[in-house]
Amino acid sequence: MLPNPRAEGRPDIGVCMRGAGWALAGAVAAVLFSATTASAGTFEDRVLSKINEVRADPHAYARELRRGEGREERHGYARAAYVDDDATEEAVDFLMRQRPLPPLRADGRIASAAAEHVRRQGPRGDVGHGATGSLGARLHGHGVWAGISGESISYGQPTPSEVVRQLVVDSGVPGRGHRMDIFARSYQAAGVACGRHAAWGSMCVIDFAGAIVRR
Repeated sequence: MLPNPRAEGRPDIGVCMRGAGWALAGAVAAVLFSATTASAGTFEDRVLSKINEVRADPHAYARELRRGEGREERHGYARAAYVDDDATEEAVDFLMRQRPLPPLRADGRIASAAAEHVRRQGPRGDVGHGATGSLGARLHGHGVWAGISGESISYGQPTPSEVVRQLVVDSGVPGRGHRMDIFARSYQAAGVACGRHAAWGSMCVIDFAGAIVRR
C-alpha cells in the first residue's frame, strides 16, 4: 500500500491495491475507466449520486457491502481494490449505527476546484492534496468561501460504485478520514471531478464544503 502523507488535516490517500501487480491493475483500471466514462460528467454525477444514496440509507449500504456488491469481475479482472475484510466489517458496523443524512448539493464551482487538482496531479502520477491550504486556495479561486471544507481522493477505481466503496471502507487510513467526509453533517455541498492518473489509471477528487458564505 502507498504511504499515507497528511494534508488538510487528514490522511489523504484511498488507494487500496498492493503488491507487485499494482501497475497492471492500474492499466486495467484505466481501460475500464475510459470505457465506463463516455461522458466524464455522467461518471462524476454517478459518484455524487452514490454518495448521497449512502448518506440517505447507510443501513442499506451496509447490507450492500456485506453482500460484496460492486466487486464483480469484468474482462477476467477482479475490479475491486485490495479486499480488507476487517475494514469492510468495521465499515458495516459503522453504517449500521449511522443515521440518515440529507443529500449533498452539487456545486459546479466546487467541482471546478476538484477538476483543477485532477488536471495538475493526474498527468504527473502524484498522490495527495498538495500543500497545506491548497484546498482552500482552490475553492477561493473558483468563488467559494466555506466555513468548513474537506477533500477525499480515490485512486485506481474504474466505476462510481467502487470509488465510493473504497472511500467508505477506507482501508489503511487512520481515523477513516474519507468515510468521515462522506458522513459529515457539516457539509451541505460537494463537487466531483474524475480523470486519468499516470500511476493508478484513474482518480476521483471529491471536494466538500459547508457554511458557504455568499460574496
